[in-house]
Amino acid sequence: MATPFRQVRAEYDDETITVYQAYNSAIATAAVAEQKLNASPKFLTTRMTWIKPSWAWMLYRAGYSYKDPGQERILALKMTHDSFISLLDRAVLTTHDKVEASSTLRDESSATPAGSTSSNTRTRVHRTAAGAEKSADVKVQWDPERTIRLDKLEHRSIQIGIPRAISSEWVEHMIVKIEDVTDKARKLKQILDDRPDVTDEELIQLGLIPIEKPFELPERLQASLRMVL
Repeated sequence: MATPFRQVRAEYDDETITVYQAYNSAIATAAVAEQKLNASPKFLTTRMTWIKPSWAWMLYRAGYSYKDPGQERILALKMTHDSFISLLDRAVLTTHDKVEASSTLRDESSATPAGSTSSNTRTRVHRTAAGAEKSADVKVQWDPERTIRLDKLEHRSIQIGIPRAISSEWVEHMIVKIEDVTDKARKLKQILDDRPDVTDEELIQLGLIPIEKPFELPERLQASLRMVL
């Protein structure tokens, strides 16, 4: 059965879902030790953080942790299902995705009527105590999924951008466990280099590829994130 063009796939259990991001060693070491992503003062809540539930896409972005010396440690961040969904409830598609979606919708004669505002185009604003404004929109973009060997696939993988307006909330209340998976990424890379014919099944048995399954979202989110066109 073909994989849907846009689908959230992740490692999850009955309570938590795993997402990934890469950080420098100072941030990662402190985060794992104290189980707080902001345990190090080097972690800044003043910039957007992009998280990904796809292990293969994280490996592509980080080059198995070797690509960027400022992001040499990959962390697996466990969130509750409710927290993950609450992020997506605040999400808007990136400009590229809105253009792509609009084109598809026009082709299918189901575009949003002129003058109306859909949930994926509205802008939410967070006001600070000083009266300054900054966007509280979570960003979502759909990028080509990758294989564990980093080859591009036709279907899409979700990337979720957490804005600075809610970064502290995400760090303090939505992450329930932090694990350093850098060694897993590097061991996987070594085996792929040494054994080009190794199968995904073998890598799963070695614990180097997590079992990622479709994570079902409420219908309202499937619509606002243009998963169903």
